[in-house]
Amino acid sequence: MTPDSNRAPEGSAPTQRKSIRWLLVAAAVTLVALLAGVFAVAMLAPGAADGAQQNDYQGRPGINKPTADLLSMDTLASDGTVRAPKFDLTNEDGSALTLARFKGDVIVLTFNDDQCADLCALFAQDVIAADHDLSANARKHIAFVSINANPYYPSTAAVQTWTNQHGLAHLDNWYFGTGTPKQLAAAAHAYAVNIQLDPATKSVAHGTEIFIIKPNGTDADIADFGTQDADTAPFSHGLAVLANDALPSSEQAHVAGKNLPAALPGGTEIGDTPAPVSGPALGSAAGNAASAATTTTSSASDHGEYTVLDFWSSTCTACASQLDAAEAEHTELGNKVDFLGVDVDDSPTKGRATMAAHHLTFPVLSDAKGTQAARFQASDLPYTVILSPTGKVLVRHPGVFTQEELDYVLRTVDDKLPMPSD
Repeated sequence: MTPDSNRAPEGSAPTQRKSIRWLLVAAAVTLVALLAGVFAVAMLAPGAADGAQQNDYQGRPGINKPTADLLSMDTLASDGTVRAPKFDLTNEDGSALTLARFKGDVIVLTFNDDQCADLCALFAQDVIAADHDLSANARKHIAFVSINANPYYPSTAAVQTWTNQHGLAHLDNWYFGTGTPKQLAAAAHAYAVNIQLDPATKSVAHGTEIFIIKPNGTDADIADFGTQDADTAPFSHGLAVLANDALPSSEQAHVAGKNLPAALPGGTEIGDTPAPVSGPALGSAAGNAASAATTTTSSASDHGEYTVLDFWSSTCTACASQLDAAEAEHTELGNKVDFLGVDVDDSPTKGRATMAAHHLTFPVLSDAKGTQAARFQASDLPYTVILSPTGKVLVRHPGVFTQEELDYVLRTVDDKLPMPSD
């Protein structure tokens, strides 16, 4: 899926989201037709700033309202009337993939583009983290099932390649189904998931619904993945909670991980508006640093643009590809988005050497004692934080951001950015 292919004008997503959910319920009863119009990826949930119901949302002790909002979660009918439609596909290993295969298990069902390197790749990270948050026994009864959304690449080899590329092959409970274009269209139609095709580029735009299906074949909850699932830890925890809650009570267990906290003044979580990030500037890659100088970023200094904070270190192997991706995106977007590197636990000499090795042209500040990284609770490096033009935290992403993923997220939160160059 192209980075901006299912982005909608600001304010349009909630209305389309309601339409899709109404059609889902209706489809189970009256077999309504497929939605018209593009389904928009859910933006970062504004409700994440709401501090109410911190420890219990809709009677669920494992999830709070900010986390539920992050997933754009809705609970469907609990009386068993909303039954999940059947599908008849082929798993990536060549075995039959049907709803009946998972009788007695919970299914976390999504539609995925097997050529996608941005949005679906982000969701792959969430599946891995959600599976980790589940107990060993719960994993035996929860299946993460994805249906190929790209009829131009319907082979089992294509879906298996995508699985391998995104680190899902080691999960015993991951399944990626495909079939003929007719079979894939029928599955999308049955779940009222909109698929828009572009024959010229063989690319697709598709709905981002997550269906939580109970062991008896009825739908329990529906959620969404999009830019918000870049916030891997809380998003994955919430997803694991929804899957665990759909199990029979005798099979439910503790879900690891943490909920998204409420927004706090001066905090660094989603929805917070942090104090400015500041520290000695490393200067240019050529080494003409002025150690006494400081570089800061905040709503007062970012010229009204979105800001990407990139935490890295010279001792971090994974940071190398992250820095190359950030520099490429900085070059692509020019002065439309501000980039600020934060070199953690390095001497200025090592930091400048790394800047030179990766030809960084955006400013970098030194965080030699890890003070700024600790303030942002950067769990590992690299770590990316995206701030709004008013300085609010929109995205927290641990681990590597590929350029495609970073580009997708930036163009989704800011629909005024220019289209990518060819």
